[in-house]
Amino acid sequence: MNAADTRQRILATAMELFWEKGYLSTSVSDILSRSQVHSGSLYHFFPGKQDVLVGVLELYRDGIEEMLLAPNWAGVDDPIERVFALLGGYRTHLIVTDCTYGCPIGSLALEIHEPDPVVRELMAANFTNWSAAIARCFDAAADRLPPGTDAKALGEFVLTVMEGAVMQARTYRDIGYFDRNIAVLRDYITMLLATAKRDSFV
Repeated sequence: MNAADTRQRILATAMELFWEKGYLSTSVSDILSRSQVHSGSLYHFFPGKQDVLVGVLELYRDGIEEMLLAPNWAGVDDPIERVFALLGGYRTHLIVTDCTYGCPIGSLALEIHEPDPVVRELMAANFTNWSAAIARCFDAAADRLPPGTDAKALGEFVLTVMEGAVMQARTYRDIGYFDRNIAVLRDYITMLLATAKRDSFV
């Protein structure tokens, strides 16, 4: 492997382990064992475990389109339905993992109570990118929503619903908690659409 491939393997392995075991429970030895990379190679790129975490968070931040949005939005043109298609992707992950899947960034944010400023800023950037992608969907549907609808706030609200719904489904090991939260969100968005449509005829 060349240097770029080695670095990528380390980060991909760390992503898996941080998701499976959590950041605090994952050791550098765990990363080395699963990635089959020598310690010298890892420390060449990452002086410590936190540097690996920074690399993982940068990978999530820079890969949101390729890793998250594009796969869930393929074939979905309606901007409102794109919101629910993305949420549907989280539901699928919960189903196939028996409700053990958690949003990687949300899980890290809950686990690391007092993160280093660089880590906190990267977590915030990931949340911002996620909610901004949802806000763009609402912006694209602005003519169908009530005038003055705050797309940014609505995107943040959807993020909050998703994180809470995933957390409850994982805690109870019951997809019903996720489904009920998303159903209430769907009802709220439907109400906004209906309000705008009704007012347009007044």
